[in-house]
Amino acid sequence: MFSLTLHADAYPQRRDWQDLPWLDRIGEGLRVRLRARLALRPGRREALVARVEAEEARLAAFDDGARALLLAELRRQLRRDGFADDALVAQTFAVVRRASRALLGKAHFGTQIQGAWVLLHGNVAEMNTGEGKSLMATLAAATAALAGMKVHVVTVNDYLADRDRDEFGPLYAALGLSCAFVGEAATPEEKTAAYPADIVYCSNKTIVFDYLRDRLALTDRMQPLRLALDAMLGQRRRQLLHGLQFAIVDEADSVFVDEARTPLIISAARPSVEAEAFYREAIALAGQLVVGDDFTLEALQHQASLTEAGRRRLPQLAGAGAESPVWRSALRTEEACVLALQALHAFRRDIHYIVRDGKVMIVDENTGRVMPDRSWERGLQQLIEVKEGVAVSPEKETLGRISYQMFFRRYLRLAGMTGTCREVRGEMASVYGLGVVRIPPYRPSRRLRLPARLFEGSEARWQAVVDSVVRHSRQGRPVLVGTRSIAASESLSERLQAAGVAHQVLNAKQDEQEAGCVAHAGEAGQVTIATNMAGRGTDIKLDDAVRAAGGLHVILTELHDASRVDRQLAGRCARMGDPGSWEEILSLDDELPAGLPAPLRAVLAGRLAAGGQRGAWHALALGLYRWRQWRVERRHAHLRELLLRADFRNRVALSFTGEME
Repeated sequence: MFSLTLHADAYPQRRDWQDLPWLDRIGEGLRVRLRARLALRPGRREALVARVEAEEARLAAFDDGARALLLAELRRQLRRDGFADDALVAQTFAVVRRASRALLGKAHFGTQIQGAWVLLHGNVAEMNTGEGKSLMATLAAATAALAGMKVHVVTVNDYLADRDRDEFGPLYAALGLSCAFVGEAATPEEKTAAYPADIVYCSNKTIVFDYLRDRLALTDRMQPLRLALDAMLGQRRRQLLHGLQFAIVDEADSVFVDEARTPLIISAARPSVEAEAFYREAIALAGQLVVGDDFTLEALQHQASLTEAGRRRLPQLAGAGAESPVWRSALRTEEACVLALQALHAFRRDIHYIVRDGKVMIVDENTGRVMPDRSWERGLQQLIEVKEGVAVSPEKETLGRISYQMFFRRYLRLAGMTGTCREVRGEMASVYGLGVVRIPPYRPSRRLRLPARLFEGSEARWQAVVDSVVRHSRQGRPVLVGTRSIAASESLSERLQAAGVAHQVLNAKQDEQEAGCVAHAGEAGQVTIATNMAGRGTDIKLDDAVRAAGGLHVILTELHDASRVDRQLAGRCARMGDPGSWEEILSLDDELPAGLPAPLRAVLAGRLAAGGQRGAWHALALGLYRWRQWRVERRHAHLRELLLRADFRNRVALSFTGEME
């Protein structure tokens, strides 16, 4: 039954999921969470760990030949029975653990064994940052691959995927399994050669876009019967993936939640001289409008809205010197003007994008990394290119699109791991059918949280950051300062340079130096300024002298839209029982409190300037800052739900035309 499910389909993936009424979705989410709590309860997990340790002790008496025979027998049984038998899983885990101990010098801790078992049963394992999730995943990935499943280990960027493939490739090879890395820049030939591997490491963007490419290549032949017929007739079409069988997603909350609001689109260029002229006219027209009088701006949501006065001015402005016929339509004129206003005022250089090699490149707000092959829709990309004075790229025609929510639901078996997931466990259950299981730390945490400080303006905040950096680095401790944008990281860098503090900067402009920056970030007295790039997946290693001095100190200079991102950055310190500390040094000028009414912010700023970092006014201001963060988190959750519902409606509509399986 297990192998029949896998191999009866030439392109295995789930095809039986559907949108549920809201009450059924709630019920299904509760069922998933209850199942995870009961079926994967701590007592059963601990019993499995004891079994694995006993099996590994038994393996010590085996010679190489006997161990090879055991591995072959385990492979046969796993392909027949799957993962239902705990005794079979324990034996397999023991074999993998022993191989890891011998080849890598790393034996999986009991907590990592628990987490791997949670992954194997299709859930999210929530473990503290620094608990060794990458090593933990090898147990689940190897077991699933031995059972005959094609396994995709999905990370948030190519750097982490390539790193893990290099580290764990020898372990998989010792188990008779092939392992490959598929990078975003790989050629079609390289991808075709890599994807047949038993275990493939890749980024979330790479795997989704390659799936879309398969859909475009196979078109209506993606139906199971048609694929089987093609195979029988020897007419197999070129495809990259071998279906969607088992995915283990690292930093699951980032992929499943933070990036779920953005659909992924494959498009083709559609050059047009008239379109470029239209975009230049739109920027020129929008540049004549006055904020407050003609339009209002919602910076957090990157939205602009015309006032009544602005709407009355548009026909006059559009008729003066504009040549494009589009301006004859009042509706198109207003749409184009609003989009141009957003390009001019809501999207800022070195915050939302950078300009490199004469091109506008988007910066991922969740990871802080450049996305060179991504562009905005509906002409926004071209409008920002006009604004920045670079070559205007051709308009794009959409060939295929899918959201992360729709894509990952298609895996036959899905699992995830992260350090920050408890806030969204309900969404994980209702959208992806994933339970969240909390795995205890291997050693008690020694992370010290210092009191949060909120200042009336950015000048006072940056001075406090510089003072804290100097104080902690003089103690022989490394310091990691997290900023929300490239501009903020560069501004702080200038201040530290003026103060004579040696440091390194890690942001989207220095992404190629990431490995070197991280390698030195744990040295005594080292100061590192980083955007979100250092918040996920990186392991800053400390020596004994640094541990004795107090470990890594982390400073958050601004809260993000999701509190989970803040906890990820704070989690860079005090990993695996090491000492460490972190603090928040914030300002009312930050993006989140900008949504508070201006008179209220003025009153709070005055009170903070007069009363300092203590007292009722400071507590009130800090509470309102966090309330704004909570509001934005809820708004984003609502947008994700709307996108998912729209995807379902689109799927139903396409099903009537035969364009979607």
